[in-house]
Amino acid sequence: MNIRSLTRGDGVVIGAAVVLFIASFLDLSGYDCPSGVDCSGFSTNAWDSLSLLMSIYLAGIIGAVLLVVARAMPGRKVVGFELGQFGAAFTVFSLWTVFWTTIDAGDAGAGLILGLLAAIVLAGGAVAGPLVPALKAPLVGAPRPAQAVQPPYGQQPGQGYGYPGAQQQPYAAQPGQPQPYGAQQGHPGQPEGQQAAQQAPSTGGAPAGDFTPFWFAVPVARPLYGEDGTPNPIAELAPGTWYLAVEQRGQGLIAQTQDGRRGVLQDTTGIQRG
Repeated sequence: MNIRSLTRGDGVVIGAAVVLFIASFLDLSGYDCPSGVDCSGFSTNAWDSLSLLMSIYLAGIIGAVLLVVARAMPGRKVVGFELGQFGAAFTVFSLWTVFWTTIDAGDAGAGLILGLLAAIVLAGGAVAGPLVPALKAPLVGAPRPAQAVQPPYGQQPGQGYGYPGAQQQPYAAQPGQPQPYGAQQGHPGQPEGQQAAQQAPSTGGAPAGDFTPFWFAVPVARPLYGEDGTPNPIAELAPGTWYLAVEQRGQGLIAQTQDGRRGVLQDTTGIQRG
Protein backbone atom coordinates (compact mmCIF):
# COMPACT_ATOMS: atom_id res chain seq x y z
CA MET A 1 0.00 0.00 0.00
CA ASN A 2 1.22 3.47 -0.89
CA ILE A 3 1.34 5.51 2.32
CA ARG A 4 1.09 8.73 0.29
CA SER A 5 -2.50 7.83 -0.60
CA LEU A 6 -3.53 8.11 3.06
CA THR A 7 -5.16 11.30 4.35
CA ARG A 8 -4.95 13.02 7.71
CA GLY A 9 -8.31 11.51 8.56
CA ASP A 10 -6.82 8.06 7.98
CA GLY A 11 -3.97 8.99 10.32
CA VAL A 12 -6.46 9.93 13.04
CA VAL A 13 -8.27 6.61 12.57
CA ILE A 14 -5.05 4.58 12.73
CA GLY A 15 -3.83 6.40 15.87
CA ALA A 16 -7.18 5.93 17.64
CA ALA A 17 -7.20 2.23 16.77
CA VAL A 18 -3.74 1.80 18.32
CA VAL A 19 -4.90 3.51 21.54
CA LEU A 20 -8.02 1.32 21.57
CA PHE A 21 -5.86 -1.80 21.30
CA ILE A 22 -3.71 -0.64 24.23
CA ALA A 23 -6.83 0.10 26.29
CA SER A 24 -7.99 -3.50 25.87
CA PHE A 25 -5.16 -4.65 28.18
CA LEU A 26 -6.02 -2.20 30.98
CA ASP A 27 -8.38 -2.85 33.89
CA LEU A 28 -12.07 -2.52 33.16
CA SER A 29 -12.99 -1.77 36.76
CA GLY A 30 -11.72 0.92 39.11
CA TYR A 31 -12.46 -1.19 42.23
CA ASP A 32 -10.15 -0.31 45.12
CA CYS A 33 -8.85 -3.41 46.81
CA PRO A 34 -8.79 -3.26 50.66
CA SER A 35 -5.43 -3.82 52.26
CA GLY A 36 -4.67 -7.42 53.17
CA VAL A 37 -7.25 -8.84 50.73
CA ASP A 38 -6.35 -10.81 47.64
CA CYS A 39 -8.17 -9.01 44.80
CA SER A 40 -6.36 -10.63 41.91
CA GLY A 41 -9.64 -12.10 40.72
CA PHE A 42 -11.20 -8.63 40.37
CA SER A 43 -8.48 -7.29 38.09
CA THR A 44 -9.79 -8.07 34.62
CA ASN A 45 -9.34 -6.54 31.21
CA ALA A 46 -11.25 -6.84 27.95
CA TRP A 47 -9.50 -10.10 27.04
CA ASP A 48 -11.24 -11.74 30.00
CA SER A 49 -14.68 -10.78 28.63
CA LEU A 50 -15.37 -11.99 25.09
CA SER A 51 -18.50 -9.88 24.68
CA LEU A 52 -16.74 -6.60 25.56
CA LEU A 53 -13.65 -7.52 23.56
CA MET A 54 -15.59 -8.19 20.36
CA SER A 55 -18.24 -5.44 20.64
CA ILE A 56 -15.94 -2.59 21.72
CA TYR A 57 -12.25 -3.07 21.10
CA LEU A 58 -12.01 -5.47 18.18
CA ALA A 59 -15.05 -3.90 16.49
CA GLY A 60 -13.31 -0.51 16.48
CA ILE A 61 -10.01 -1.99 15.29
CA ILE A 62 -11.73 -3.93 12.49
CA GLY A 63 -13.52 -0.75 11.45
CA ALA A 64 -10.21 1.12 11.24
CA VAL A 65 -8.67 -1.67 9.12
CA LEU A 66 -11.62 -1.59 6.72
CA LEU A 67 -11.30 2.18 6.33
CA VAL A 68 -7.60 1.94 5.49
CA VAL A 69 -8.17 -0.96 3.06
CA ALA A 70 -10.95 1.04 1.38
CA ARG A 71 -8.49 3.90 0.89
CA ALA A 72 -5.90 1.58 -0.67
CA MET A 73 -8.44 -0.24 -2.88
CA PRO A 74 -11.22 2.23 -3.77
CA GLY A 75 -14.40 0.83 -5.23
CA ARG A 76 -14.31 -2.54 -3.44
CA LYS A 77 -17.75 -3.59 -2.20
CA VAL A 78 -19.24 -6.27 0.05
CA VAL A 79 -22.92 -7.19 -0.53
CA GLY A 80 -23.42 -3.87 -2.28
CA PHE A 81 -21.76 -1.69 0.37
CA GLU A 82 -18.32 -0.13 0.12
CA LEU A 83 -15.65 -1.18 2.60
CA GLY A 84 -15.44 2.35 3.92
CA GLN A 85 -19.13 2.30 4.84
CA PHE A 86 -18.68 -0.97 6.71
CA GLY A 87 -15.66 0.45 8.54
CA ALA A 88 -17.50 3.61 9.61
CA ALA A 89 -20.43 1.50 10.86
CA PHE A 90 -18.08 -0.64 12.98
CA THR A 91 -16.50 2.42 14.60
CA VAL A 92 -19.89 3.95 15.45
CA PHE A 93 -21.06 0.63 16.91
CA SER A 94 -17.89 0.45 19.04
CA LEU A 95 -18.51 3.98 20.37
CA TRP A 96 -22.17 3.22 21.12
CA THR A 97 -21.28 0.07 23.07
CA VAL A 98 -18.41 1.50 25.12
CA PHE A 99 -20.42 4.61 26.00
CA TRP A 100 -23.29 2.71 27.59
CA THR A 101 -20.94 0.15 29.13
CA THR A 102 -19.02 2.96 30.83
CA ILE A 103 -22.24 4.58 32.07
CA ASP A 104 -23.51 1.27 33.45
CA ALA A 105 -20.22 0.28 35.09
CA GLY A 106 -20.25 3.01 37.74
CA ASP A 107 -16.62 2.31 38.72
CA ALA A 108 -15.10 2.26 35.23
CA GLY A 109 -11.41 1.56 35.11
CA ALA A 110 -8.68 2.84 32.84
CA GLY A 111 -9.54 0.29 30.17
CA LEU A 112 -13.08 1.59 29.73
CA ILE A 113 -12.24 5.29 30.08
CA LEU A 114 -9.35 5.18 27.64
CA GLY A 115 -11.41 2.97 25.33
CA LEU A 116 -14.25 5.50 25.38
CA LEU A 117 -11.91 8.37 24.45
CA ALA A 118 -10.29 6.34 21.69
CA ALA A 119 -13.69 5.27 20.32
CA ILE A 120 -14.85 8.91 20.20
CA VAL A 121 -11.79 9.93 18.19
CA LEU A 122 -12.04 6.82 16.00
CA ALA A 123 -15.70 7.33 15.10
CA GLY A 124 -15.17 11.07 14.65
CA GLY A 125 -12.28 10.50 12.24
CA ALA A 126 -14.23 7.87 10.29
CA VAL A 127 -17.31 10.06 9.85
CA ALA A 128 -15.66 13.47 9.44
CA GLY A 129 -12.67 12.30 7.38
CA PRO A 130 -14.44 12.46 3.99
CA LEU A 131 -16.22 15.73 4.89
CA VAL A 132 -13.70 18.05 6.59
CA PRO A 133 -11.17 19.58 4.14
CA ALA A 134 -8.39 19.57 6.76
CA LEU A 135 -8.79 15.80 7.22
CA LYS A 136 -8.91 15.18 3.46
CA ALA A 137 -5.40 16.57 2.98
CA PRO A 138 -2.59 14.04 2.31
CA LEU A 139 -1.03 12.52 5.43
CA VAL A 140 2.48 12.70 3.95
CA GLY A 141 3.39 15.49 1.55
CA ALA A 142 4.98 14.33 -1.68
CA PRO A 143 8.46 15.70 -2.43
CA ARG A 144 9.55 16.76 -5.88
CA PRO A 145 10.67 13.82 -8.02
CA ALA A 146 14.20 12.91 -7.01
CA GLN A 147 15.15 11.38 -10.35
CA ALA A 148 14.49 12.85 -13.72
CA VAL A 149 12.88 10.90 -16.54
CA GLN A 150 15.42 9.33 -18.89
CA PRO A 151 15.18 11.33 -22.14
CA PRO A 152 14.74 9.52 -25.47
CA TYR A 153 17.81 8.62 -27.50
CA GLY A 154 19.44 11.70 -28.96
CA GLN A 155 17.63 14.18 -26.72
CA GLN A 156 19.59 16.48 -24.48
CA PRO A 157 19.07 16.08 -20.70
CA GLY A 158 16.81 18.67 -19.12
CA GLN A 159 14.78 19.24 -22.29
CA GLY A 160 11.47 17.96 -23.53
CA TYR A 161 7.80 18.15 -22.69
CA GLY A 162 7.11 17.84 -18.98
CA TYR A 163 10.69 17.01 -18.01
CA PRO A 164 11.25 18.18 -14.38
CA GLY A 165 13.63 21.13 -14.36
CA ALA A 166 13.46 21.63 -18.15
CA GLN A 167 14.46 24.98 -19.60
CA GLN A 168 11.26 26.92 -20.29
CA GLN A 169 10.58 29.40 -23.05
CA PRO A 170 10.39 33.14 -22.15
CA TYR A 171 6.61 33.13 -22.02
CA ALA A 172 6.36 29.82 -20.12
CA ALA A 173 6.36 29.27 -16.36
CA GLN A 174 9.68 29.47 -14.51
CA PRO A 175 11.50 26.21 -13.57
CA GLY A 176 9.98 24.51 -10.55
CA GLN A 177 6.53 26.05 -11.14
CA PRO A 178 3.93 23.48 -12.29
CA GLN A 179 1.63 24.54 -15.12
CA PRO A 180 -1.68 23.12 -16.38
CA TYR A 181 -1.49 20.07 -18.60
CA GLY A 182 -1.64 20.97 -22.25
CA ALA A 183 -0.23 24.50 -21.83
CA GLN A 184 1.63 25.55 -24.98
CA GLN A 185 5.18 26.79 -24.83
CA GLY A 186 6.58 29.48 -27.13
CA HIS A 187 5.39 32.91 -28.20
CA PRO A 188 1.69 33.76 -27.98
CA GLY A 189 -0.22 33.92 -31.22
CA GLN A 190 2.07 31.55 -33.14
CA PRO A 191 0.49 28.54 -34.90
CA GLU A 192 1.21 25.12 -33.51
CA GLY A 193 3.29 24.22 -36.56
CA GLN A 194 5.68 27.13 -35.96
CA GLN A 195 5.94 26.27 -32.27
CA ALA A 196 6.77 22.66 -33.14
CA ALA A 197 9.38 23.84 -35.64
CA GLN A 198 10.99 26.06 -32.99
CA GLN A 199 11.03 23.25 -30.44
CA ALA A 200 12.47 20.65 -32.85
CA PRO A 201 16.14 21.77 -32.51
CA SER A 202 15.97 21.70 -28.70
CA THR A 203 14.60 18.14 -28.70
CA GLY A 204 17.38 16.77 -30.84
CA GLY A 205 15.18 16.36 -33.91
CA ALA A 206 12.68 14.06 -32.20
CA PRO A 207 9.38 13.69 -34.11
CA ALA A 208 6.61 16.00 -32.89
CA GLY A 209 4.27 13.04 -32.36
CA ASP A 210 6.55 11.33 -29.83
CA PHE A 211 5.27 11.35 -26.26
CA THR A 212 7.77 12.23 -23.57
CA PRO A 213 6.92 11.02 -20.03
CA PHE A 214 6.38 13.78 -17.51
CA TRP A 215 5.47 14.22 -13.85
CA PHE A 216 2.09 15.63 -12.89
CA ALA A 217 -0.19 16.18 -9.90
CA VAL A 218 -3.99 16.25 -9.70
CA PRO A 219 -5.88 19.16 -8.07
CA VAL A 220 -8.40 16.81 -6.40
CA ALA A 221 -8.62 13.07 -5.77
CA ARG A 222 -9.34 11.24 -9.03
CA PRO A 223 -9.80 7.52 -9.82
CA LEU A 224 -7.32 5.56 -11.89
CA TYR A 225 -8.93 2.90 -14.07
CA GLY A 226 -7.39 -0.28 -15.42
CA GLU A 227 -5.86 -0.32 -18.89
CA ASP A 228 -8.18 -3.19 -19.84
CA GLY A 229 -11.23 -0.91 -19.55
CA THR A 230 -12.69 -2.33 -16.34
CA PRO A 231 -15.29 0.05 -14.81
CA ASN A 232 -13.97 -0.24 -11.22
CA PRO A 233 -10.99 1.97 -10.25
CA ILE A 234 -7.72 0.25 -9.41
CA ALA A 235 -6.32 3.20 -7.43
CA GLU A 236 -7.01 6.78 -6.47
CA LEU A 237 -4.65 9.63 -7.31
CA ALA A 238 -4.35 11.97 -4.34
CA PRO A 239 -3.60 15.71 -4.55
CA GLY A 240 -0.13 16.73 -3.42
CA THR A 241 1.45 13.57 -4.86
CA TRP A 242 3.47 13.47 -8.09
CA TYR A 243 2.70 10.73 -10.60
CA LEU A 244 4.38 9.77 -13.87
CA ALA A 245 2.50 10.03 -17.18
CA VAL A 246 3.98 7.39 -19.48
CA GLU A 247 1.60 7.40 -22.45
CA GLN A 248 -1.25 9.35 -24.05
CA ARG A 249 -4.53 7.42 -24.31
CA GLY A 250 -7.05 9.49 -26.28
CA GLN A 251 -8.05 12.40 -24.04
CA GLY A 252 -6.61 10.60 -21.00
CA LEU A 253 -3.18 9.59 -19.76
CA ILE A 254 -1.57 6.31 -18.79
CA ALA A 255 -0.28 7.12 -15.28
CA GLN A 256 2.05 5.18 -13.02
CA THR A 257 1.87 5.41 -9.22
CA GLN A 258 4.78 5.24 -6.78
CA ASP A 259 4.10 1.55 -6.11
CA GLY A 260 4.34 0.67 -9.81
CA ARG A 261 0.65 0.33 -10.67
CA ARG A 262 -0.42 1.67 -14.07
CA GLY A 263 -3.84 2.78 -15.20
CA VAL A 264 -5.84 5.29 -17.22
CA LEU A 265 -6.53 8.77 -15.83
CA GLN A 266 -9.63 9.76 -17.77
CA ASP A 267 -10.07 13.25 -16.30
CA THR A 268 -6.96 15.35 -16.97
CA THR A 269 -8.50 18.78 -16.51
CA GLY A 270 -6.52 21.11 -14.24
CA ILE A 271 -3.60 18.75 -13.62
CA GLN A 272 -0.20 20.33 -12.98
CA ARG A 273 3.04 19.33 -14.64
CA GLY A 274 6.28 18.97 -12.71
